[in-house]
Amino acid sequence: MRKGFTLVEIMIVVAIIALLAAIAIPNLLTARRSANDSAARANLRAVATAAENYAIDNNGSYPTADENLTDGGYLAAYPAGDSCAGNKGGYTYACSWETDGSGYTITAEATNCGTSGNYDFTIKTGGQLSEAACTP
Repeated sequence: MRKGFTLVEIMIVVAIIALLAAIAIPNLLTARRSANDSAARANLRAVATAAENYAIDNNGSYPTADENLTDGGYLAAYPAGDSCAGNKGGYTYACSWETDGSGYTITAEATNCGTSGNYDFTIKTGGQLSEAACTP
């Protein structure tokens, strides 16, 4: 007598695995987008906090360049690397510093809306975070 699996048994196992994958994969993708969104919020808050601390130490004058925060020890590193502009964790970061030191705007936009993140985030002078659903 031969030992082994019949074609029908193998097809049933494959169908069960496919069903489990169909249930699990969308949940994993949702969790990843949510994690990317949370990381982007935290990264923006870290840079904004550094900018606000810089202003406290400089008579209310905000940074005028990326280097003001890192060279001054207010921020160890920007989320995406050496400067504020860059990509990390499914988001594109950018900072806009007023040349007269009167304020700033820091943004994080989902690089692939719906896949890498669900929102675009902005923090302006004063540290108020705003978010809007990203558009594909």
